[in-house]
Amino acid sequence: MSFRRSLLLFMVIAAFAGCRQKAKTDVPVVGFVDAFEDATISQARTGFTDALKKNGFSKEQKTVQIIYRNAQGDIPTLTQIVNYFVSEKVDLIATSTTLATVTAIQRNKNIPIFMMVSPTPQQMKVVDASGKAPANLFGVEEELAYIDTSFSLIPKLIKPKGAKVVVGMIYNQSEPQSVDALNRIKALADQLNVDVEALPVNTSADAQLITQSLLSKNIDAFFANPDNTIFSSFETILKNCNQKNVPIFTSEAGLVERGAVAAFGADIYQWGYQAGEQAAKFLKTGKTDGLKPEMVKVRKRVYNPEAAKKFNIIIPEGFEAVK
Repeated sequence: MSFRRSLLLFMVIAAFAGCRQKAKTDVPVVGFVDAFEDATISQARTGFTDALKKNGFSKEQKTVQIIYRNAQGDIPTLTQIVNYFVSEKVDLIATSTTLATVTAIQRNKNIPIFMMVSPTPQQMKVVDASGKAPANLFGVEEELAYIDTSFSLIPKLIKPKGAKVVVGMIYNQSEPQSVDALNRIKALADQLNVDVEALPVNTSADAQLITQSLLSKNIDAFFANPDNTIFSSFETILKNCNQKNVPIFTSEAGLVERGAVAAFGADIYQWGYQAGEQAAKFLKTGKTDGLKPEMVKVRKRVYNPEAAKKFNIIIPEGFEAVK
């Protein structure tokens, strides 16, 4: 090959590489991580990407690159995913559910994190000594106050076998928001003349055995609190509760579609959409000025007509039927 031809080939390769590099820098890159696989939780990612698309950041139009990873509930995998995003120098990291958010905070102090399906920084225990959240944490959070409304539905809608309504719960001791929710519910139960039977569960693999143990205590209803273990094992819980004719109530609207009777809680799709709108603001300017974690805006009162009919529960006005 002549020197001139070699030089020309080198120039073409260099130009091509330059174009690739330019394309990479021109198109923002988003790293999105789900902590585990779940039909309800996945609605947050759909909402997030829909919000980006509405604001001009579309994968189809190649105006944004979204690297999606799912840790399948495995903590080491979750850590590897976040480390990969950091090494790739993505423009932002989007996190769905508490475990993903906490891991991103622990492994990264510079790239902006836009959380969803996560509680407040205080509940995640990621604030500093002065009570401030990490400087690179943004997105949409949720507090536990709404649980009061969800739990209060139970004594209003079911007829107890005895003088008190007995409500069963399972909770994950390793998830701060799950423990906080249980403590809050126990305090509320005393005011409502409700007894709470609660058992700890470590993984979704234990859910069936723990649920069966709980059902042996003659509970009147099961309350599915905001817990990743419940999300990932809900069908198992539902099957066992249905076999014992025990209705499920919840604070998570998405679980009503999957068979719970009723809920007052965040719309998971809208939760992700709200986080996506905030992320889009950052992508447009490259700045986080004026951005901060904000409370989820859209909550719904929903019920499952088939479940309500099965348990002969009359749903009050103001509740929307899920399809």
